[in-house]
Order: sequence, then C-alpha cells, then structure tokens
Amino acid sequence: MTTLAPPPAPAQEGRHRAGAPPVSRARRLFMGAPEDPRWARPALWAILLLATALYAWNLSSLTGNTFYDAAVYSGTKSWKAFFFGALDSGSFITVDKPPFALWVMGLSARAFGYGTWQLMLPMVAVGTGSVALLYRLVKRDFGVVAGTIAALVLTLTPITVAINRDTNPDPILVFLMLLGAAALLKAVRTGRLLPLVWSAVAIGFAFNTKMMQAYVVLPAFFLVYLWATDLSLGRRIRNLAVGTAALVVSSAWWMVVVDLIPASSRPYIGGSTDNTVWDLVIGYNGFGRIFGASSSVGSAGNGASFGGSAGLYRMFNDIMGGQISWLIPFAAIALAGGLVLRGRAPRTDARRAALMLWGGWFVLHFLTFSLAEGTFHPYYVTAMAPGIAALAGAGGVMLYKAFREGSAAMGVPPRERIRACGRSWALPAAVAASTVWAVVLLQRVSGSGTVYTVAEVVTGLAGALAVTGLLVGRFMKRQKLMGFAALAAIVALLAGPAAYSVSAATTASTNGTNPTAGPSTGGGMGGMGGGGQRPSGSAPNGTKSGSGSAPSGGFPGGSSSSSSGQSMGQPPSGTSSPSSGKSTSDAGQMGGGGGMGGGSQVTSEMITYLKKHQDGATWLVAVATDQTASSIILESGRPVISMGGWSGSDNAMTLAKLKSLVKAGKLHYIIVSSDGGQGTNSEIAAWVKKHGTAVKSSAYSSSSSSSTSTSSTSTSASASTSSGLYRLDASDVS
Repeated sequence: MTTLAPPPAPAQEGRHRAGAPPVSRARRLFMGAPEDPRWARPALWAILLLATALYAWNLSSLTGNTFYDAAVYSGTKSWKAFFFGALDSGSFITVDKPPFALWVMGLSARAFGYGTWQLMLPMVAVGTGSVALLYRLVKRDFGVVAGTIAALVLTLTPITVAINRDTNPDPILVFLMLLGAAALLKAVRTGRLLPLVWSAVAIGFAFNTKMMQAYVVLPAFFLVYLWATDLSLGRRIRNLAVGTAALVVSSAWWMVVVDLIPASSRPYIGGSTDNTVWDLVIGYNGFGRIFGASSSVGSAGNGASFGGSAGLYRMFNDIMGGQISWLIPFAAIALAGGLVLRGRAPRTDARRAALMLWGGWFVLHFLTFSLAEGTFHPYYVTAMAPGIAALAGAGGVMLYKAFREGSAAMGVPPRERIRACGRSWALPAAVAASTVWAVVLLQRVSGSGTVYTVAEVVTGLAGALAVTGLLVGRFMKRQKLMGFAALAAIVALLAGPAAYSVSAATTASTNGTNPTAGPSTGGGMGGMGGGGQRPSGSAPNGTKSGSGSAPSGGFPGGSSSSSSGQSMGQPPSGTSSPSSGKSTSDAGQMGGGGGMGGGSQVTSEMITYLKKHQDGATWLVAVATDQTASSIILESGRPVISMGGWSGSDNAMTLAKLKSLVKAGKLHYIIVSSDGGQGTNSEIAAWVKKHGTAVKSSAYSSSSSSSTSTSSTSTSASASTSSGLYRLDASDVS
C-alpha cells in the first residue's frame, strides 16, 4: 500500500494545489487539506471522538483527587485562595504544587458551578487537545499516516487515559509542553524569534503547573534549536538567550510575587521547609524528587515510590509495564533507525530536527522517571507518552518506507547495499520486539478478565502475521501484502494498550490520588490519602452543583456521608500508606503528623456538630493533614486548617500561631490524637489537651459505640471513643 509511505512534507503550509480552487478555513478544518488523502480527516475525527469517549466515559463515576478538588472548591469561594492555590478558603496553607492547573479548573467551576463534570471538563479538553496537537506536529514533518498513528498511540496509552480522567494537573502539563514543542519547531523552521519566545512562555506556564517536571524536555529543546535552525551560530545563541529570559520570567513571576508577600499576609507554602516557593521548587518538587529525602537538597516527605524501585527496569516492572512500556521497544528502534536514515541530511533538515526533539523528549523522561529516587507516582509518565507516540508514528513510517524500498538496493555497490539492507530490517525487528513484550505484559494479567485474554490472542496472531507478511512481501516484492502486514502490526502493537485503556475508561471507581489503568499487577504502594471519592456530580453542602442540586460530599473510599461512623481522610479501600504498609487508619499519623489529629476518626455527626458550634470562627476545625482537611472541606463546604500539610510534616502550624488564631476567635476546634507526636506537633498537642475542653463523642453522636464496638483493641477505635476533638476559646489563651 503506497499510502503508508510518508508524502513529501508540504513546502508552503496553507496553500492549495495548483489549479485547485481556494479552500475555506472551515472546510479545511472539517475536511482536511486538499492534498491529504480523503480518509485522513475522517480518521482524525474518529480518533478525537475515541479520545473524548475514553476520557469522559461515565463521567458521573469519576472521583478525582480530593486534595486538588478541595483546593478548587476553596478557590471558588475566595479569590485570595484562588491566587495562592490554597487548600482552604481561609488561606491557611497551599497545596504542594503551583496553582495554574487549579486556576483552569477553578475558572470552569466559577463559570458552570462546582461539580464533577465542571472540574473534569478542562481535563478532557486538554487531553483531546493534546492528541490533536500531536497529530498536527507529526503530520507536518512526516505525513498524514505518521500523524494518524501518533495520535492513535497517544489516545490509547493506558496511563494517559487514566490520568485524563482525574483532577491531577498532569494533563494540563502535557498540553502546555506540546504547545512549547509546536512553537519550538516553528522557530526552527522559520528562524524567527517570536515562536521561540512563545515556546519558552508555554514551558513557563507548564512550570507553574508542576514546577521542575516541566523542565525535563528543555535539554532537547535547546539542542534542537541550536543544531537545526538556519541561522548563524551567533544569532542562534542570541535568540536562545532571549528565549531563556522569557522562560525565567514566565516561570518565576508567581513564585517571586508570593515570596515577596509577607508570610503573615499569605498562606503557608505547603510542601516547603521554610515557607517559600523557592524551597518548594528546589526541594519537594525539584531535586527531592530525583535524589529522595536523604539528599541534602531534598525535603522531608520525598522517598515514597508508588512505581517500584528506581532503576532502568522501572518502566518495565509489574507496576509500570502495563501503563507505558508497550511501545518503548518500537520507539527506541524507530528513533535509532530514523536518525540513521537522516544521517546524511543537511544540518537544518526538518525531519531530523523533529526526530531529535521527540527522541530527546522520550529519552529524557525515560531516564528521569526510571532513576528518580524521590516520590514517584505511575501517572507521572503520561508526560513521556507524546514522545513515544511521535516516534511510533514518524519513525514507524520512515522504517516502513526503508523496508519497502530495500529491494532497490540490489543495483547499488555492495557496501551501500549492506547499509540499505541493515536499515530495512529495522521494521520487522521493531514489530517483533514490541509484540513479544506486549504478550509478556498481557501474560502478567492472565486471568484478570476476558478482554486481556482476547488482547493477548490478537496481539500474538496479528504480530506473527505482521512479521511474516513483511518478510514474505519483501522477498516476493508484493507491495499490497506489505501494506496489509503493516496494518496487522498496528493492531498487534495497540491491542494490549487498548484493553488497558478500555478498562481505565469503564472502571466505576478509581484511586483519585494514584490513578492507574488495567488490573493490579504489582505490590506498588497505594494512594496516600486524598484520593477518596464523593458521589457523582456532588458539591459540598450548600454549594452550587452543576446539576442544580447540592448533595452532600462523600467520604473517601466511596462511602456516603451517614451515621455509620465511617472515618474520613483515609485512602480508598485496598490501598496502603507509602511508609511501611500501615493500615489506612494510621495514614494521618505519618510524616510527623501524630499528635495533631492523625489517629482520630471524623464522622458526619462530628462535622454537623462543628458547623453548628462554629460560632463565627473562620475555620471549622484544625486537623493534621491535607488528606483529612480536604475531605472535611468537601463534606462541609467550610474552611478547614491542615496543620501539617500533605504528609503531616510541614511546620505550618506553630503553638504561637495557634494561640493567636484562638485568641482572635478565628478557630475554636482542633483534633488531636491520643498518642502524641514529636517536636512542635507534640508541643501543640500537649497544650491543647491541657488548656482545651475535650468534646466527647456522645455530644454529637447517639450511637458513638458503632464505630468502636468491634475494635476494642484498635488504636483508631480508642481515639474515636475519646473523640480527639477539643474546644478552645480566647479565655483559654493566657
């Protein structure tokens, strides 16, 4: 099939065929360019529809990450909380990420009301937009077929489907990075400065989404521009200097503004050790992720790996393999083969520049995620997916063309013939390698469901047919047979990812903190709280819901708000804390959070009591960690203080600050656990127990024994019986 060969890259974008009538922008958008095959645009629309369906299917079942959901909700109640990315509308502490993703979701919630689909709408949009953008980028340099394959691969990447159905910031990060890549390639093609500046600005906004992770692609960006742009070396260096300045400004403006504001006039910077965004950049969200908590440049709380041990094998282990590794063998061979095929091209060759960009994107992410010793979640690797998808499309088409035209080398000198034959055999080798690896991945989950068994059979048969068809077609010089074999190869390489992706899209309940696709295959650590779910389309009590109703929020783990005594702030059922496999009832006590409400249970009756007796205070209650606070915020619709941040180790609350808040009447209630803690947390707990008035569970629950009757020896049950809730008034502060 000659259509599988990449057509010549259009020399002048936007112009129509000679002799053809002009094409309107609308027609070009929906029907494609006149020079494209007729199937091209319908195929693209079908892929975009598939992507939208996978990302938005059964939207009402999506849970999201309650940590970010609570921050978005708080931002709808306070513009101050919105700007800082505060967890609570009282702006006591921020989340541990910059706020750009929260701004995007928050604007949607402010425009349409707070609810599940309002928060998910931007994620679905940027997820589908990333597919469309990658198609355009790959198509421009490598043709329609390459662009179509790349778009389909990205759409069916399992971890991408899982994270695009969540409220973590990664989908927005990926979209911004792709915008940066688009502008960079335009700057390389045209030599103009402005596209390079826009590329830097896009990465700057990505930095304000997930900080240092946005910079992983920068070495590839700099190298491609410096190598391939058709300008003198001096002008290239000058332009890069200007672009770097734009990058610094667009990255640092929020950080500089926040750090210049007096600490007393802004929230505590969650995740930092010194209440500055700069520390968050270089520590918790920077070097701490790479070197772990033990590093001198790391920060407390970094070191929990949810994706297996660090090392080059991490992307292929039982946890990560089914999420991202399906096409890594193919992408690696395609990258090497593509660079060899363009080896004698001029320095400014556009295709080689694109291969360098996507290859650098893939390799840099692979090494970073594989070797990172700090906190690592499987969904981080969705940022690697565009590189793999682009190489699968662009490199695959280049290898197919080399394979199909390999017979032409029979009439050339022997040395050149050997080189041509070597290049041409890369395609069947790549297909065979990825097919075998896909079968291995599917065998790991054999017995997990019919869809995986079918995918394994389809992968094996289609892969065998593909390799056989390529070889037979090559020796018999049957072009159509090789074309059908190439289609079989696509089926073989995407059957497994498709099965995982369908599973991710149709699973009724997911872990919002640590979303993954497909069946569980490893002993990776589960989500550390904050991943609970609330009923579909729900909003906190008394708030505006997208459907016009205002149902109560839900408890983590999927249970409803009721009198059952279900505790809040716990990870979803079946998960464990990433410290040492502790039970979920102990999750709040980790990271130094003990002593500040880590072990106490919070029930719906307690929340009702707190709301009734808030007595004009700014905050409903103070608790140990973000996980517990976010769940109460979503349930109550009121500001809640997280004293210790995500892990409980942040020094956000001091005894002096607590006394000040109580004396000013801004806080009346605090939850402390019965087992105490260390350092400042222990000091606060001791002071509260000495000066505060304990609130017994009988004060708000007529059936308090229901949460403890079957666990008399349990620490958490004991804490629930004694409540752990204390009332503080101005008179208690000396």
